[in-house]
Amino acid sequence: MASLLPDCLFDVSSQAPAPSKDFYQLLITKIEVIVRWWKISLRSEFRDAKPGELRETHHDFLEDSTLQVQISIVFGPNTLEYVTNLCRGKFDFLERLPEGILLYIMTFLELEDIARLSQTSRTFEKVCNSDKLWEHIVESLCDTVTAEMRMLAREVGWKQIFFTNKLQLQLQLRRRRKTPYYPRKALLN
Repeated sequence: MASLLPDCLFDVSSQAPAPSKDFYQLLITKIEVIVRWWKISLRSEFRDAKPGELRETHHDFLEDSTLQVQISIVFGPNTLEYVTNLCRGKFDFLERLPEGILLYIMTFLELEDIARLSQTSRTFEKVCNSDKLWEHIVESLCDTVTAEMRMLAREVGWKQIFFTNKLQLQLQLRRRRKTPYYPRKALLN
């Protein structure tokens, strides 16, 4: 399973809490934790400060409480918890599956479950709101999907088509037929 992991497991950037203006990057690879920083200050003693970088193995990071406190201050306690879990080898393999496989798995979920899953992470939010998933849902629940509906879905999205009631959808399709910008011939192709 470890072969499914990309070289970069986690990458986040942030500005240190006020009043500091320093900028930090935290990068977790398969073998090490990399922290980079840039001093941003108007004070003369920091004007010539060069960017810095600290590299530690996962094991060394877990032993370095000073660095962990600094990560918690800059990036927050949730990020620290996530990073320590990565360093302990606790990976979320489901979230790292290719999008096609995730979409296939999600086709077996109920709509309420898809809504809940979309709130768990950015990856799942992206997949749960993707046009590919909602196109599949619409096609599986509707009797027929016309070429006009497909064109409208390209404009407003399949999720919007799904949540639009039949009367509103028929009204939108009628309006499209009347608009000179969309000749009827083009709608049928």
